[in-house]
Amino acid sequence: MTRTKETRGRTVLKEPSICRLLARRAELLMEMTNFSQAIKDADTMCRLRPLWAKAHYIKAAVFRGAGRSEEALQEYFYCVALKSDWIAVKLEAQKILSHMFSSVFVNEGLATFLQPLPAGPSPRIKPSSLLSSLHSSLPRDGAKAGSSKEPTLSCSNFKDEKTSILKRSENVKTVGLSSLFVPPVQKRKWTEDAKDFEPPSKQLKEDKATSSETLPTFSRERQVPSQLLDSADFECSLCMRLFYEPVTTPCGHTFCLKCLERCLDHNPNCPLCKENLSEYLATRAYNITFLMEEVLQRYLCDELAERRKVHEEEMKELSNLNQEVPIFVCTMAFPTIPCPLHVFEPRYRLMIRRSMETGTKQFGMCIADELKGFADHGCMLQVRDVKFFPDGRSVVDTIGIARFKVLSHGQRDGYHTAKIEYLEDKKVEGEELTELLKLHDSVYDQAMAWFTSLKDDMKSQIISHFGQLPVKDSEPQGNPSGPAWCWWLLAVLPLENKAQLTILAMNTLKDRLIAIRRVLIFVTRKRPR
Repeated sequence: MTRTKETRGRTVLKEPSICRLLARRAELLMEMTNFSQAIKDADTMCRLRPLWAKAHYIKAAVFRGAGRSEEALQEYFYCVALKSDWIAVKLEAQKILSHMFSSVFVNEGLATFLQPLPAGPSPRIKPSSLLSSLHSSLPRDGAKAGSSKEPTLSCSNFKDEKTSILKRSENVKTVGLSSLFVPPVQKRKWTEDAKDFEPPSKQLKEDKATSSETLPTFSRERQVPSQLLDSADFECSLCMRLFYEPVTTPCGHTFCLKCLERCLDHNPNCPLCKENLSEYLATRAYNITFLMEEVLQRYLCDELAERRKVHEEEMKELSNLNQEVPIFVCTMAFPTIPCPLHVFEPRYRLMIRRSMETGTKQFGMCIADELKGFADHGCMLQVRDVKFFPDGRSVVDTIGIARFKVLSHGQRDGYHTAKIEYLEDKKVEGEELTELLKLHDSVYDQAMAWFTSLKDDMKSQIISHFGQLPVKDSEPQGNPSGPAWCWWLLAVLPLENKAQLTILAMNTLKDRLIAIRRVLIFVTRKRPR
């Protein structure tokens, strides 16, 4: 008797090391695709240490490798119950569930799962927690592993011959499979009028022991009682408003698209659980969670319409390029001249994105000012192309289109804004026009002579960045901002930003040409021979 107790004691002490060896052997057997033997080792681990989460994880991996997804899902649920913060397991279980129900959503439509709940004593839904139910289903201390009295998981016992996969879908919350493990789930009962149901897809096989009479049919005309739904349950946790264009992250949290993008501008982590979303940001796979969108459209259409109205008003306000123009405080920009930008600051990421979303694809460019924040004159830029990088940075290809004068300075969401008025050159006629044409031709010839006299390597650098010197305009007053070659020359000449700003602010072509001629004379004399 004493010897038997000693033997049992040694076995108990050896269990951890035995389980680790079994775990390693099961992993090697999986690599050799010997799933039958790997399953036996996994069963032994779970019998020796039923509360060891890794044992259930390995068993789930073996089942999944063997193509037994339902049993793998059951083991994943055990893992979550034992270790509730195991994100990787939640994602694996989510993939299995998404695959199981994807065919249902495609073939039968969302109306299949959006069924009314039975009226109860409370006007609000009282959800029960999935994780707590999983904890309660695990064997208690002293219970023998593998015993017939061991409780089973009510929400994942897919091997039950009297229950089909479709019937067990009642435990899945209808709002977003990707958020399965975050919010509590809602249990409901099927109505008695469910008859003659046929599985919507061959991918979901009906249990042999299940007759068609026991399976439910779904009516597309049914409506969920309004007292069971509250718009507060569908609010974004970032803006505290109703979801608009809801997207769900890989970690299972749902936000408004614009809210999530703004958060990712500052930090590539989930705003709630801090899960790293760098890969999600790199692919920019911001797909709308269409199940959530369908719920909002069907059951909260009035609230969604009001939310859409607010969004459209915000977009209209952002697209007003006179009252509140976004200002990029960086460098000098000139009309008709390309201005490539490297955008990495969060505030300017937001600004560029908004300019694209509103459809204007425009923003102002000004140089910095120590007192006012930015200068009183600048140039509007038109976005021609945007290239995004995996870390959120972007290279924006822009070109100058018009000059403006700042009437008032402001700020919005971290970046500068301004109320502006556009500048145009004053036109002249008669003798003044004749003198202007002579001055125009003279300064152009002077500019051509200066550019031709430059060294070949310097000319190549200028041409590669700004292009060739534009041809002389036959009508210098044809463009409200003056001839293009003037702005090309200002961008190329070695001038300080303040001097360039002074010439940019001039509203007569004659004054601008005189200023350019003085600069050309100065740089020609100063250049070493």
